[in-house]
Amino acid sequence: MELQGEQWIPAGRETVWRALDDPELLARCVPGCEEIRRLGENEMEARLLAKIGPVRAHFSGRIRRLDVVEPQSCRIAFEGSGGAAGMAKGESRVTLATEGNGTRLTYTVEAAVGGKLGQIGGRLVNASARKMADEFFLALNEQLAPKPAAQVLEAAADMPEARREPAPTLAAPVRAAAASAGFGPWSGELQRLLWLAIGSGIGWLASRAF
Repeated sequence: MELQGEQWIPAGRETVWRALDDPELLARCVPGCEEIRRLGENEMEARLLAKIGPVRAHFSGRIRRLDVVEPQSCRIAFEGSGGAAGMAKGESRVTLATEGNGTRLTYTVEAAVGGKLGQIGGRLVNASARKMADEFFLALNEQLAPKPAAQVLEAAADMPEARREPAPTLAAPVRAAAASAGFGPWSGELQRLLWLAIGSGIGWLASRAF
């Protein structure tokens, strides 16, 4: 089996590199993943439920990173077994390059399969692998992309009340602006939302500056 492709990810190269070495984040992105745990600095163990063509089975295996050039590239050796369903063993090379406000990830995969997997045909195996890769990158993009404003506000609703209180010196001007805009009484919820927006803007500018 041979597979190659590339994906633009809306995050910096260092962020993407760290994400690809984060077992918990990877477990949320790999289709059918049940667990990924670290065995060493450059080695992980994974368990997943996968469907490749007509074959559906639990697979377990190990992943090792080799020739690591942080945060630019590495070679990944992997091997896994699905019992009677078959086995897979191979290598992948991953390269990260800064592109615009994000990162261009390029990958190649070469693998050999055996057992039932080896009997269903290379084209079907490749199609299933491509589908899993597409689903993985879609999930990774969702994990690393900037959060929409609605999600930020929802997260703020869970913050302790003390952390959402506005600074006294700015409360009056903001209250007056809200009233003149037709928002009516200065509700506690509106107050919290406006302060969240102001705080998020300041935090974003600070992160850009430093």
